[in-house]
Amino acid sequence: MALDATNLKKIAGAGDMNVFLYKSTDAISTIVGSGYFNNSTGDLKQFDVILCVGATGGTATVDVVIVSSATAATTVTTTNGT
Repeated sequence: MALDATNLKKIAGAGDMNVFLYKSTDAISTIVGSGYFNNSTGDLKQFDVILCVGATGGTATVDVVIVSSATAATTVTTTNGT
């Protein structure tokens, strides 16, 4: 599936780092795929943290995702920090 930007909410910010909450039924492996968050390049920057809440197969999950790159506001890459 693809990013649903309406489910990406900024919940905190301090200095040059922000924390977001994102809810999705996508697998975490899909969410951390390069380019998944490209439609939100205006909001995300390197070192931002995204708390991803999912329900894959009916089991609630939470993963901590870190924005590893937001190169020239075109491609957002992330890593699963769990």
